[in-house]
Amino acid sequence: MLKKFNIKEQFPLIAIIRGVLPEDVIRVASILIEEGFTMIEVPLNSPDAFISIKKLVEHFLGEHKQQYFVGAGTVTTPELAKQVIATGANLIVTPNMNEEVIKLSVAAGCATFPGVVTPTEAFSALAAGATGLKLFPVSALGNDGFKALNSVLPKGTLCFPVGGIDPTVESMKPLMDIGAQGFGLGSSLFKPTMTDDDIRKAASAFVRTFNQLLDE
Repeated sequence: MLKKFNIKEQFPLIAIIRGVLPEDVIRVASILIEEGFTMIEVPLNSPDAFISIKKLVEHFLGEHKQQYFVGAGTVTTPELAKQVIATGANLIVTPNMNEEVIKLSVAAGCATFPGVVTPTEAFSALAAGATGLKLFPVSALGNDGFKALNSVLPKGTLCFPVGGIDPTVESMKPLMDIGAQGFGLGSSLFKPTMTDDDIRKAASAFVRTFNQLLDE
């Protein structure tokens, strides 16, 4: 039985480890988790992504390790969603709003963050049962667009901007002031060319900045 997603129990930064290799995935995820992350996403356009996801599931979602959410990103079709669900993953993130993908993911007990930009996409995603919304690319909305969208969303809707987020106050604070409750973090957090030390420093910087802004 997969654990139900509760934002209060998670550190709301999704680590997007695009391009990670299966032989590196546990080591990379372990560094991120040691620095405070609890949600790890392997985009399906990574090499042998399903192998990596299965490794994460087996390592981090065991009987006594249900505090984590690990799974896939770039889940664009129902067929891909079914394959991800078959690995035992409990996190599905998409760049698009596909109602069937959301419903399949929710029915399987996965935390589900579909990509949206417009109010129509956002409300359709929520009606289908989405856990929260991935604002992607957030640059398409801009701060004014996000503020307008957030003003009409149901109170408490989880909004996670994705795209071009850096571990700085200047990058994160304006979005958090509008209502971002978390972020999806990609190349500023992980690239396959980064050393373990690089990854740890980036993860630490994101955690530190996010916590600082929460305390303000």
